[in-house]
Amino acid sequence: MKTLLRALGLLLLLALAGGGWVAYEAHTFLTTAPETPGRDVFFDVPAGARLAQVSAGLAKQGIVTDARKLDLLARYKKWENRLQAGRFALNTGWLPEKVLDELVNGHPVLYRVTVPEGLTWWQTGKVLEEAGLVVFDDFRKVVTDPDFLRHYGIPFATAEGFLMPDTYLLKKNDVVDLAQAKAVAGRMVDNFWRKTASVWPDGKKPGQSQTEQLKTWVILASIVEKETGIDAERARVAGVYQNRINKGMLLQADPTVIYGLGPNFDGNLRRRDLDDPNNLYNTYQRPGLTPGPICSFGAAALAAAVHPEAHNYLYFVAKFDGGEHVFSTNLNDHNKAVRQYLQNRRNAKPAAPDAR
Repeated sequence: MKTLLRALGLLLLLALAGGGWVAYEAHTFLTTAPETPGRDVFFDVPAGARLAQVSAGLAKQGIVTDARKLDLLARYKKWENRLQAGRFALNTGWLPEKVLDELVNGHPVLYRVTVPEGLTWWQTGKVLEEAGLVVFDDFRKVVTDPDFLRHYGIPFATAEGFLMPDTYLLKKNDVVDLAQAKAVAGRMVDNFWRKTASVWPDGKKPGQSQTEQLKTWVILASIVEKETGIDAERARVAGVYQNRINKGMLLQADPTVIYGLGPNFDGNLRRRDLDDPNNLYNTYQRPGLTPGPICSFGAAALAAAVHPEAHNYLYFVAKFDGGEHVFSTNLNDHNKAVRQYLQNRRNAKPAAPDAR
């Protein structure tokens, strides 16, 4: 019995000692800065980043001493889902709670926002507004302002197609106003000209004498962007549309019709939409290219438009929704491919639940 009591007593002492050690570790973490004196450090929090990812990054840069302990602190304060995206000015002389508070309640030096390929200017405006970087109506005024368009060499009625898709770190003014919207849109157009510099023939931005050629390339690039997300197909798709233009055929591109329906498009393209001659972007009814681009596109789509693949294809249709395409040189083969696509869609649908 005495032996048992001694063993229990030893276990109790060890538990107390362990608890004391944990308390000591926690206290040390909370009250000791990684460096004294500290140094200023910029730290980027990507949009949608998980707590563990951010904590690990902070530890790697020496802004906190222990990623796991910072995770626990954030969960204790119920801040694990409140991290802001952006670039923050932090300091290695700060205590962990101050670092965490800055990421949750502070103001980033630069705000991070991602604008993906394929968005219209109004979809881009909504993304930027949701990020707190612009007021949508201010953005609309800027991207349709003739002076803004003239300044940046945009030969269309809007900046559609020139708002370069990318991940941006942007400064936000104290007042989010028209000047802020102009700065953001200007940054995106500058980025367009910078990222497409190597795509243009001879590596030179098209001049005044090449305005019509520039229009053709940009419009075609935007259609290619909407038609395929597969890099290997982009130049081939561009070649199809170039062949149809050369033969005087209608482009018959669904994305152009959808663009012409505007922001209120409900996701359902109907026969009456394809038959509507009043839609200026309806390439089922109107010959040639559309009046302007239909979305923002990446450099790969522009390269395809500038250098379309040489072939005899005039038609293409997807094998499956969102997948590769079947290309055809004649309508008979195309119709066969369309029937196969429809069959593939039917086969892909889940079976009806067993009624038994």
